[in-house]
Amino acid sequence: MNLLIDIHSHILPGIDDGAKTFTDSLVMAQAAVKQGIHTILATPHHQNGKYINEKPDITSLVKKLNEELQKESIPLTVLVGQETRIHGDMIHELETGKMATLNDTKYVFVEFPSSQVPRYAKQMLFDMQVAGYTPIIVHPERNQQIMEQPSILFDFVQKGALTQVTAASIVGKFGKNIKKFSHQLVDANLTHFLASDAHNTTSRGFVMREAYQVLRNEHGNAAFYMFMENTQFLIEGQNVIREQPEMIKKKKFLGIF
Repeated sequence: MNLLIDIHSHILPGIDDGAKTFTDSLVMAQAAVKQGIHTILATPHHQNGKYINEKPDITSLVKKLNEELQKESIPLTVLVGQETRIHGDMIHELETGKMATLNDTKYVFVEFPSSQVPRYAKQMLFDMQVAGYTPIIVHPERNQQIMEQPSILFDFVQKGALTQVTAASIVGKFGKNIKKFSHQLVDANLTHFLASDAHNTTSRGFVMREAYQVLRNEHGNAAFYMFMENTQFLIEGQNVIREQPEMIKKKKFLGIF
């Protein structure tokens, strides 16, 4: 498989629920390389009620990790990113350098609480775009309210937001309901990126190669290449490929919960 770019990972050591030590980070890096990944965005949690990881700290740790990778001759490049829980001061934090965009582009990860979508999310996503940023909603397929009301996500995407599904969701590691919903998002053009969200090499590993294979088998070559190319466009700061979003019919969800 072509060399992959992973835009979502918790590979930085000791700052969130991902890698604990530099040794863990290097083990994850080796696992990533085995998966065919050559470039990875480090996206530690920020403002999620448990972790605060501001851009200067992330940047410094990314530099150190890249130095360690070179020392160990592991052919992986780590780039600066951040996974920020939605909150009222996002634009202020972006403007003051506390929040990081993805590889210094206009793209920004936005995480929702797992059970619901805050009422102000629509306004915040709009305001971010007015300020020149492109929000990417991470793992919408694991959000309970979005699963129950996919029209919420349709509305966000139609108004310019992008989304990223998790490789483990696509292959069924979070269960069959989340797997089914992930594939419905792909079919409805409601997601634009595939990423690992890897936290370790055991319970929350990379499975990127497997997920891209499933994507190709279930959705064809066009989807396979679109998802792959979009990660390249993202790290280069270019506009990504996005097809016209479609509504997911609610009736498909009867009997799931």
